[in-house]
Amino acid sequence: MKTLLLTGLVLAGSTLTLAQASAQTAPAAPPAKTTVTIRAEGTDLSGTVRSPKPKKCAEGRTVVVRKQIGTRGGGDDLRFASDTASLNGTTYQWSTGNTGTPGRFYAVVRAIPGCKGDLSPTIRAVRNP
Repeated sequence: MKTLLLTGLVLAGSTLTLAQASAQTAPAAPPAKTTVTIRAEGTDLSGTVRSPKPKKCAEGRTVVVRKQIGTRGGGDDLRFASDTASLNGTTYQWSTGNTGTPGRFYAVVRAIPGCKGDLSPTIRAVRNP
């Protein structure tokens, strides 16, 4: 009877050790998708930041607005403005306010630990007549 009880404890102990080892070697979760949008009302630029993990990947996220000069991503685009996304109702929104500058613009959020980065499509801002 003592031998059987001792074998059961050794077996239970090795199962626990295997479970602990697999938990320690489990791969990290992949970064959460992040989506940034941009829109223009005249020369007022604004948009949203969305993610399945909004507290980590949208709240307080820095959005950089780039003014497209030539071909997108050609190295000559200018850092034009930036803002921080904040909760407004149920969505995380950002806004530069009225820039007074017409042109082609896109928004960028850089990757941060646990969250992917994103670039919005390019939009055209025009002065209202």
